[in-house]
Amino acid sequence: MAKTIVIRQVGSPIRRPAKQRQTLIGLGLNKMHRLRELEDTPAVRGMLAKIPHLVEIVEEKG
Repeated sequence: MAKTIVIRQVGSPIRRPAKQRQTLIGLGLNKMHRLRELEDTPAVRGMLAKIPHLVEIVEEKG
């Protein structure tokens, strides 16, 4: 089974640079406190590293 991570959006994209808003959309998040389960890949980890102030890792599975 592939490793997955659960992330939650904790920050608003309002008044943030366009790249940060696009990164949130790329992760499948667009509203506060939404949860999303994603495969734990270097690409996803890189996206999370770009916006640590907007998301938090809730759980790591696998």
